[in-house]
Amino acid sequence: MNKKKVYILEDRGILFVQGKDAKEFLQNLITNDIEKVNETNSCFASLLTPQGKYLFDFLIVKHKDGYFLDCEKLQIENLYNQLDLYKLRSKIEILNLSNEFVVAVLSDKKFLEFDGAKNLPGFTIKYIEDPIFLDPRKKELGARIIVNLEKLYLSLKKLDLKASDIDEYYKFSHEIGIVQKSTDQLKNKIFGIECNFEELNGLDFKKGCYVGQENTARIKLKDKLSKKLLPIEVVKGSIKVDDEVSFNEIKLGKILISDKYPFGLIKFKDESFDFNKTLNCGSASIKILRPRWLK
Repeated sequence: MNKKKVYILEDRGILFVQGKDAKEFLQNLITNDIEKVNETNSCFASLLTPQGKYLFDFLIVKHKDGYFLDCEKLQIENLYNQLDLYKLRSKIEILNLSNEFVVAVLSDKKFLEFDGAKNLPGFTIKYIEDPIFLDPRKKELGARIIVNLEKLYLSLKKLDLKASDIDEYYKFSHEIGIVQKSTDQLKNKIFGIECNFEELNGLDFKKGCYVGQENTARIKLKDKLSKKLLPIEVVKGSIKVDDEVSFNEIKLGKILISDKYPFGLIKFKDESFDFNKTLNCGSASIKILRPRWLK
């Protein structure tokens, strides 16, 4: 990632959860440990169904007396409604600040030039009053700054950063196997643990109860994880959601996201599967990209 470039992610939304019970409220819902989140550390987490299926994923950043939730804007209203459903008598307030704040991404190299910055996933500092944090999923994704829209371009000018095509960023994210686009197409179709949340620092197996914890823990402890969400390269033809992925008529998975940055749920442990093979997918030929972090 070029040190002079910045990617303004206008397709990301921001919720702000604040109030006396904000920490406890989130702790009882999310897959990660909210205790990890403070002025110097942010985290990646998700919200699952009671059965452990994917609903939403987001980054959590401490802000004043509450927490920013950085989520795909396409999902932000649904996430708001889901959190509001769980609110009950909790002394919290949930605000949709997507029209006031914007997320921008700068390189990890640029981040390390800031005073006090450390080369640790999730490490968080302040630039003036705005949080900047090294992506807690993988450092290669750079650092994110959550800034008031009115201050955005002045801040970028002071930092000597040039706005660049966000497709560069999302193409890189796809190549290293981290899904950030069209996440609504995953809802209720895939277990959270199949989304690689453990490898991306989004699951904490020591924190105790949260929504979907029982099935997630069972899959982990009984070594039942046989499928993973993996990036797709279309070699020839075109694909669509629910197309079967196969090799010599042996079913190896299916397409869950078919848009510009496609992903499929793949039986990565099947003896017929190999990252080097060209696979069949409907009338198309595809390859499965192997993320560097995959064991």
